[in-house]
Amino acid sequence: MVSFKKQLTDLLVKNHLLTPEQLEEAIRIQKKEGGRLTDILVERGYINQERLLGVLSDVLDIPPLNLNKVKVDSSSFAEKINPQMVERYHFLPISKIGNTLTVATDDPLNIFVLDDLKIATKCEIRPVLVTSEQLSQAIKKYCQQTEQSLIEKLSQDIKELRLELVEKKEEKANLEELERLAYETPIIKIVNLLIAEGIRNKASDILIEPLEKNTRVRYRVDGLLREGRRFPRTMHNALISRIKVLSNLNIAETRLPQDGRFKAKVEGREVDFRVSVIPSNIGEKVALRVLDKSTLTLDLDKLGFDPQTLQRLKEAVEKPHGMVLLCGPTGTGKTTTLYSILKYVDSPEKNIVTVEDPVEYQLPGINQVTYRQDIGLTFSTALRSILRQDPDIIMIGEIRDYETLDIGIKSALTGHLVLSTLHTTTASEAITRMLDMGIEPFLITSSVIGVGAQRLVRRICEHCKERYSTPEGEFFRGRGCASCRNTGYKGRTGIMEFLLLTPKIKELIAERALEERIREEAIKEGMLTLREEGLKKARAGITTLEEVIRVTGER
Repeated sequence: MVSFKKQLTDLLVKNHLLTPEQLEEAIRIQKKEGGRLTDILVERGYINQERLLGVLSDVLDIPPLNLNKVKVDSSSFAEKINPQMVERYHFLPISKIGNTLTVATDDPLNIFVLDDLKIATKCEIRPVLVTSEQLSQAIKKYCQQTEQSLIEKLSQDIKELRLELVEKKEEKANLEELERLAYETPIIKIVNLLIAEGIRNKASDILIEPLEKNTRVRYRVDGLLREGRRFPRTMHNALISRIKVLSNLNIAETRLPQDGRFKAKVEGREVDFRVSVIPSNIGEKVALRVLDKSTLTLDLDKLGFDPQTLQRLKEAVEKPHGMVLLCGPTGTGKTTTLYSILKYVDSPEKNIVTVEDPVEYQLPGINQVTYRQDIGLTFSTALRSILRQDPDIIMIGEIRDYETLDIGIKSALTGHLVLSTLHTTTASEAITRMLDMGIEPFLITSSVIGVGAQRLVRRICEHCKERYSTPEGEFFRGRGCASCRNTGYKGRTGIMEFLLLTPKIKELIAERALEERIREEAIKEGMLTLREEGLKKARAGITTLEEVIRVTGER
């Protein structure tokens, strides 16, 4: 069979559109530098794009199209075909009739792109040929129109959602232009749009990041980041300034990190946003932590822990005094578990005080103190004052240094139940971490009741869950559907390993044993590891094997 390349070049030479010498030179350049032969022929001036388009059309039996004479209505494609897809694949949607989508392309032989489009749009793809120059210009125009139509449509959605920003009084900024832009209607609508999308997608974080050519927005949903919209780079400073205004931050300050908060009212409920702004080498980056009380579950029995592990945890926090620690990386649900414990042990007879950085959720009937390093209100200084308030239970948001840990342990020894978190990956590692911080073994064995390490694993979407078999048995996975945005997962649940300080464990701590020995002994005494609890959930059809391995790593 004669190749397409041979058919094309033979036809060009036969019709005197190209000399054999020009063809030979173009092939030599292609072998040396790579690239498409057709692009080289046009770039070298051997043939113009219009004539080449006609020949390509004849050889491939694909109709040509003059984009200058076609008007594309981007609003009809905006929801399914975003500008990022158009720019990445270098194509243009022209029309959709029934289940057939007509797209303009200058590279119809790239079957991988056409296949990807078929999967993404769930349509049969009909290509038409256009020149590269016309296509590039049309794509640029399409992207601008699409962004505008999406903003207008989603702005209307925001009105229907009844989203109202609860703003504070702003301090006067030095940069008049940024202040003006921050109050302009288009910028206000875009920021409202990003907030509304974050809430609707149940995102825990919204990131607005500067890139070389544009501004990228990403949402953390179920623990993983998903890319959202991209905006022109020229809009970046105005977007950041708008968020600073909402958060009562200084919009003139672009060299130092800033932290703030604001609220948005959605369908009658208030959602808090914790804002962090940091400077980078190409502009400021903003991270918004979404604190939606309506999605908060403060019930130990509903966090998803294995019954055996949950019973161990409950027995530990029911003790009248001692220390219980929770460990794990950032974003693994430690604060939610601490709040759930406080709700579990709370009663009118108990005086509960917390010191947090910052207070994420206000708990009724519990005294909560916000960490303020700028005025000297650190964990350790707050703890000293809290101890004079006759507390029964003390919750420390995080133990970061020896002084805080030392006061916490001494509080546990003097008749208080102390709850806190420590940044280690496993329960046994928390013991060796405390020893490394300078705490004597006898203080640990006398004060600490138990240590839990936890993670969050994604739940399989119930709408597309399916069973499959492996040599190890039957497991489940999600096929992907509209309900879970084709991820196969929807929502998260907790897994935990809980290490109780039994007499044997205390002996090992007194000997300053290695973490591995402490862990091995804990497993012998009945501790379910993170991996074991995760596998139980995979067999029960709650999560997948892949998710358990991803979250638990080597553990």
